[in-house]
Amino acid sequence: MRNIVAAKRILSDAMGHFNTDDGWSMSSHLAISALMALFPFLIFATALASFLGADAFADTAVHLVFDTWPPQIAEPIAKEVRNVLTVQRGDFLTVSVIAAAVFASNGIEALRTSLNRAYRVADTRSFLFRRIQSMAFVFIATLGFLAISVLLVLAPLIADIAEKNLNWIGPYMGTITLWRYVIASGVIVFGLFAVHLWLPAGRRGLGDVIPGIVFTLIAWLAGSSIFAAYLRQFSTYVSTYAGLASVMIAVIFLYIISVIFILGGEFNAAIRRYLDARSRIAG
Repeated sequence: MRNIVAAKRILSDAMGHFNTDDGWSMSSHLAISALMALFPFLIFATALASFLGADAFADTAVHLVFDTWPPQIAEPIAKEVRNVLTVQRGDFLTVSVIAAAVFASNGIEALRTSLNRAYRVADTRSFLFRRIQSMAFVFIATLGFLAISVLLVLAPLIADIAEKNLNWIGPYMGTITLWRYVIASGVIVFGLFAVHLWLPAGRRGLGDVIPGIVFTLIAWLAGSSIFAAYLRQFSTYVSTYAGLASVMIAVIFLYIISVIFILGGEFNAAIRRYLDARSRIAG
């Protein structure tokens, strides 16, 4: 009974703060910022990968980003992204690529603003510090994508060579393939931990962010599945928006994802407030 009461209080606190602190509007801001940051990030990441000699990065990056999206949303956008990323560019350090990195960091700033509101903290750190941190996130995310692309491209080749030369390894190949995708999924989880722990102001431990991250992952999976089913059965976007249908679908999908992401922070903050209140009463 006590757990049910606690759950109701936490849920009421999280949803109440989400409503009163413009959570719906912030979700729109985050969704549009994410869409505007996506192309610049992929352009920057592809340019850096090419500079480092990873010429096959573009196609792998498209898979890493869009394979987790419902096909109705991903396929039209992924096609255009491939067209953009396969355009030949000059050296890595050019004005356009640097500008792409700056635009990509704006998406990180949108995440920061959303989480600061969700965690109910005021960010007093300097603009320069925040911008440098956002750029560092872009670089780290790019290197993470690069590492995954190498893993996904090279692992099957290494596995084939190992299977031909080491007969005993055959029964374990399925497990190796599974672990490739487990590692790729792990990077997504690491990214969630990174933004919750280090982007917003204040300090939080792992235990403070785990509930919201678990909620986010489960709700993302459920929300994506429901939205994909809706698109298959009931959607009239194509007839309503014609050539803009894919853009509108992507925006709505990112809006749903953004609502869930912000709610993850709200749940963490609500749980922390509930535990603090209990400790004060017990003390």
